[in-house]
Amino acid sequence: MDQSLYEDALAPFLAETEQLRPADAEVIDAHTHLGLDEDGRSLTLEQLLALLDAAGARRACVFPLHDPDRRPGYRVPNDRVIAWAGESDGRLVPFCRLDPLEDPLGEAERCFGAGARGIKLHPRAQDFVFDGGEMDDVFSFAENGRLPILIHAGRGLPPLADGLVDLALRHPGAVLILAHGAICDQGILATRLAEHPGVLYDISCFFPLDVIELFARVPAERIVFASDPPYGAPATTLYLALRVARQAGLDENATRALLGGTMAALIDRKDLPATSAPRRGSSITLSGRLARVYGYASLVGPALFGGIFDQAGAMLDMAIAACRDPDPGRDGEALEVIGAALTAAKTLIADDDARRAAIDLVYRSIVRAATELSDRPVDERERDAAEAGAALRG
Repeated sequence: MDQSLYEDALAPFLAETEQLRPADAEVIDAHTHLGLDEDGRSLTLEQLLALLDAAGARRACVFPLHDPDRRPGYRVPNDRVIAWAGESDGRLVPFCRLDPLEDPLGEAERCFGAGARGIKLHPRAQDFVFDGGEMDDVFSFAENGRLPILIHAGRGLPPLADGLVDLALRHPGAVLILAHGAICDQGILATRLAEHPGVLYDISCFFPLDVIELFARVPAERIVFASDPPYGAPATTLYLALRVARQAGLDENATRALLGGTMAALIDRKDLPATSAPRRGSSITLSGRLARVYGYASLVGPALFGGIFDQAGAMLDMAIAACRDPDPGRDGEALEVIGAALTAAKTLIADDDARRAAIDLVYRSIVRAATELSDRPVDERERDAAEAGAALRG
């Protein structure tokens, strides 16, 4: 891998991260894994701690991957994660992973006695929904033991919002962390769970617009930092968090809550912070130039993950071309940084060992493109959008 090429392209993003990060902000990753997954991904204790160090993250919640050695009931992977957390000098907070078909309550009780401090449910991997009453005992146990439940709510799921909402509302004392921005049913979940006192949303999402929209739907105090290693990286997601926080108009205290303050209260068994109204309006203002870059570049990562390298390269070429603009207007500096990053990524994707670095640069580029602020005040931009909408309707 051409390390210097990657580092040169990465440097502007790292500098901006340091500029945007509030002083003394604790970073806590709400969503990390250890062990081995059936898909071939794996992560060791040393690797996870190194990823956290690269982001300046002190602590993280951790649970097993979809381990081939999971039967019965994730007992072996759960024991491994609890043991690894015990070797982390207090940095890792272990969650146990449960299979609803294999004595989930018994495994939750066993793991709680061994030191687990939360629960992970993955309805896609375990192929279940929340429509019945099978999980009520687990939710009651979590409610009584003050154990947060993190639930996969990302891609690859059938509609599950209604059953999950009904279950959550039957257990208002249970704290839930809906992973991946709840993108599987974000609109329904954010609306119907608005009055539940303990629903959090983690930001481990590949597309920045999913996270941007969260700040228009739920209080900032209920959105938490998460990166999903080994699939994501804390340092990369930190850039996303800080850029979206700035775009949403969060002050330093609210940004600290997003990065780790809310999760610190949860895992240290304190009260969650009081909520405020969502910080963003319902519209997103984005320049046409950067929208074109975002559109093409956002297709690169999924193509790479899917092994469709010709398509990834073609979309990357289009994104790079969109950055070459002789009349960039106010977007000149952003297009220059993004163009350099995407050009470096084009070279790096040709090297199997450098593909993760290429994806990192592409991801940071789409974050920058999606969150670039207009110089006009937010209220003025929203007024113009409202007037334009009225004109269309008229």
